[in-house]
Amino acid sequence: MKAPKQAEGPDGRAVEATVRQVLDAVRADGDAALRTYSATFDGMVPERFEVSEAERAEALAGLDRETRSDTEFAIERVRAFAEAQLATLLPLEVEALPGLHLGHRIIPIRRIGAYVPGGRYPLLSAPIMTIVPAKVAGCAEVIACLPPTAHPAMIAGCHLSGADRIFRVGGAQAIAAMAFGTETIPAVDKIVGPGNAYVNEAKRQVFGPVGIDQLAGPSEIYVLADETGDPAMIATDLLAQAEHDVRTRVGLVTTSRELAEAVLAEVGRQLADLPTAAVAGPAWRDNGEIAVAASEEAMIAYSDIVAAEHLQVHTADPHATAKKLSNYGSLFIGPLASVVYSDKCCGTNHTLPTMGAGRYTGGLWVGSYVKVATHQWLDERGVMAVAPPACRQSRSEGLEGHRRAAALRLDMIEGTAG
Repeated sequence: MKAPKQAEGPDGRAVEATVRQVLDAVRADGDAALRTYSATFDGMVPERFEVSEAERAEALAGLDRETRSDTEFAIERVRAFAEAQLATLLPLEVEALPGLHLGHRIIPIRRIGAYVPGGRYPLLSAPIMTIVPAKVAGCAEVIACLPPTAHPAMIAGCHLSGADRIFRVGGAQAIAAMAFGTETIPAVDKIVGPGNAYVNEAKRQVFGPVGIDQLAGPSEIYVLADETGDPAMIATDLLAQAEHDVRTRVGLVTTSRELAEAVLAEVGRQLADLPTAAVAGPAWRDNGEIAVAASEEAMIAYSDIVAAEHLQVHTADPHATAKKLSNYGSLFIGPLASVVYSDKCCGTNHTLPTMGAGRYTGGLWVGSYVKVATHQWLDERGVMAVAPPACRQSRSEGLEGHRRAAALRLDMIEGTAG
């Protein structure tokens, strides 16, 4: 059984070369390079990169009452879930052997850089998902970068989410600025947030000296369904995600041929009057699939190969089906759980693994903003227990310096005892 084809994007070698040039220029020339690339890629150069307090207030005032209320609702939901998640991350102290004390601490990452994409629409949920968990985690500073052409509401979203500083810089040049620092923008310790192919490639190239959350590709949604699935609902959910990008991957895996045919017909019917059909249509045509599985076991096996970013379960017993699944970004159990709720405001994070990465990682969460750092301390009993095997292992490996360091404390203790 083979995985479905990946959505095609810009030529990888051309993107890699362009991004490398941008990174080198920003590292060498700082703000001057940012101005050059803002003019080249965005068609404008902001008077100043950092958004002032007055500009924040102006952007906030520009939000209508309902939009602000909905944004604050989403912030509170994401914050509450992040706080609940953080409560599961506990420091540890254990005496593994008499006198051998081991443990770990939960340490917030000091400075986070959140990339906030501009996109076709003002996606107010984007800054919420990257900034709010960082503030809950206790990161000392969170800076946000967004394209200078971004809608003013995006500035308001960054502000409400808790960004300490906001900069009007987008694209690969923003990733470079956050990775290396410029005269205006401080270097960060970790960069989070989705973006286009150039942003993604920039994150890949700067990884190492700076941390990144993940390399995210085009959005994905798959639905697992049996004969109880509702064709109209499934088609609606597939197209809702397809309107993100022409490269979005959308799919249905079902044990019912009848349902498969009904969903296929329903997608065509709904596309006829969908205002975003210019995007959703090509996504469905080029990257959509419907797979009919011989059994639930085959359906689950295929789903685990795909490891979809968003995975909805529409079966007679969705909770039972869900327990059998292993690979996904985020799971939506039952027909009432729509991806759009997570995309916007229910509390789970919408920054999720794509391109099969759900096989080995989950999505962005409060734990992405902390380090679990171990420590140890020993008293004399602990040294007596671990020094002899450490000496023997060092000797067998030919590492005399290691053996001496291990033996030194043991000799001190034995000399004292003598």
